[in-house]
Amino acid sequence: MIPTSSNPPLAAVVLAAGQGSRMRSERPKPLHRLCGRPMLIYVLDAIGGLDAERAVIVVGHKGEWVTKKMQEHVHDLPLDFVEQRVQRGTGDATMVGLVGLPDDDDDGDVLVLPGDTPLLRRASMAALVAQHRATSAAATLLTAEIDDPTGYGRVVRAADGRVQRIVEHADATDEELDIHEVNTGIYCFRRSLLSPALRRVQPDNSQGEYYLTDVVSVLVGAGHRVEAVVAADAAETQGVNDRMQLAQAEAELRARTNETLLRAGVTMVDPATTYVDTTVEVGRDVTLFPGVMLQGDTVVGDGTEIGPGCRLVDTVVGADCVLEKTVADGARVGDRCHVGPYAHLGPGAHVPSDTTTGAFYTPGEP
Repeated sequence: MIPTSSNPPLAAVVLAAGQGSRMRSERPKPLHRLCGRPMLIYVLDAIGGLDAERAVIVVGHKGEWVTKKMQEHVHDLPLDFVEQRVQRGTGDATMVGLVGLPDDDDDGDVLVLPGDTPLLRRASMAALVAQHRATSAAATLLTAEIDDPTGYGRVVRAADGRVQRIVEHADATDEELDIHEVNTGIYCFRRSLLSPALRRVQPDNSQGEYYLTDVVSVLVGAGHRVEAVVAADAAETQGVNDRMQLAQAEAELRARTNETLLRAGVTMVDPATTYVDTTVEVGRDVTLFPGVMLQGDTVVGDGTEIGPGCRLVDTVVGADCVLEKTVADGARVGDRCHVGPYAHLGPGAHVPSDTTTGAFYTPGEP
């Protein structure tokens, strides 16, 4: 259910201040690319279309880099950026993020979610907001049911289904360790209650940090209702913390992209070996053979056949073309062209419509 204008204002706080040391990279974790776009963009996509008025991104490690890159991407959701200068936990990061929201929206709802969950679907966020508003809850958690919950915070519910608390794995009793519903770190809060609850959170843990999970116990202890929605697919709530998880997320996003294209009228001889960025536009009745890579702002016109081993980057190809073992970067190919085999089209290259290039074609060579 998508919130309507009759609902309270909705905003989002995206926590993207972590260093991401397990990525072993100079690049900030939110900017690692998946299918042609920074990871953080997919998180923003998941909250787009929910009638959110704005999103505040909490940056920290190399925050200027994150801010600059996000501002380069066009997005329907207005973005603001605030800096968490000292990493003191998710609770502190959320408090910093709330500072970036206008004071006159204090009667609204606020989504709080991490910036490293690129597989999150918009439908799951819509369900979270819908449940939160239907039950008039102070807070609603997006949870997941997983086979092996080792290391995750368990969601402890009362007999009526309401959430009582989140207990960390290390602090759980044997009975609580048998719980397979875990916290994902994705929430919808009533904003007027979130700030006071955060002020009551104490860093009583080995890390000396302020944990957002402690807000649940604070709200329940004050007599407020806390609800939870179980994600339809637990995999979409998984965070990306290292290169292995990055590769797994990329594989899932590529599978989703290929499925969308197949259902839209694109033929893939072998989807498992066809790589199409989420930024690419592919027309109807296009055929993509194994080993094709379409990247960046590439556009492929209707009826075109892209043969095995072609790689196109930021390239526009017209309708009814045939490309054989062609590599192109920043090029343009007109309609009804036959390019290759073994053609190389560099930046600015233009193949006019109705052209047959022949083998080993490179524009500009005699």
